[in-house]
Amino acid sequence: MTNQTKPAARPACEIEDVQNRADTRNIPINKVGIKDIRHPVRISDRTGGEQHTIATFNMYVNLPHNFKGTHMSRFVEILNQHEREITVESFKEMLQEMTVKLEASSGHIEMSFDYFINKTAPVSGVQSLMDYQVSLIGEVHDNTPCMQIKVVVPVTSLCPCSKKISDYGAHNQRSHVTVSVRTKGFVWIEEVIEMVESEASCELFGLLKRPDEKHVTERAYNNPKFVEDIVRDIAVHLNNDDRIEAFTVESENFESIHNHSAYALIEHDKRTDQELIRN
Repeated sequence: MTNQTKPAARPACEIEDVQNRADTRNIPINKVGIKDIRHPVRISDRTGGEQHTIATFNMYVNLPHNFKGTHMSRFVEILNQHEREITVESFKEMLQEMTVKLEASSGHIEMSFDYFINKTAPVSGVQSLMDYQVSLIGEVHDNTPCMQIKVVVPVTSLCPCSKKISDYGAHNQRSHVTVSVRTKGFVWIEEVIEMVESEASCELFGLLKRPDEKHVTERAYNNPKFVEDIVRDIAVHLNNDDRIEAFTVESENFESIHNHSAYALIEHDKRTDQELIRN
């Protein structure tokens, strides 16, 4: 039996960085990175407490035409070198850090998580937790950061037409209202949620007793809203809030008498209005 010597391992400094090879196709990539990576987060709420939860992150940068690939591991390194639980403050730091480490001129991070509010039923006063889908969305272009908050709020909508033409009752549906806002002042997540719920036919609750169920059913019946009404009424609130620079509000009503949804969307950037006034 002969002794075989193993080839010596190549020093780490000699391992080729394939991503840094030149690419000759001359096509830049708008976004390249990682999706659906989960990480602990810590979010402050309006009650003065903190919510500890798990967020799903999407992280992207642009890639110039002359680079073959980006360094995917650096995205994960950025997540893990901050606190064990990412906060809103460290989220903002990560945005700038990502473009520097990956030598990119633009970057994009989405942090999506479940957010809970303790709600009180309108008649019985029983309390229960209600969950909402929240996302922090950060973008940076040429060292200029931009932050958005996106909240999905489930509500009840009742059809005004059905109420008008029917002898008995009216059809209603559960609706998902999605609001994305870019702010120039601090806005609590709870404020966005309350703004939406105040303009629905009725808000939702995690737990209702019989007197509560009677109350919310009658409230919806006395407050009918088309999908168009919902987005317009919320847009009025957002237009009147000086902390909001730009917004998108959309509503999808999951119809109870059709096998399709009703949908409406409004987008508005207040800076456009200011430019028109100046001109």
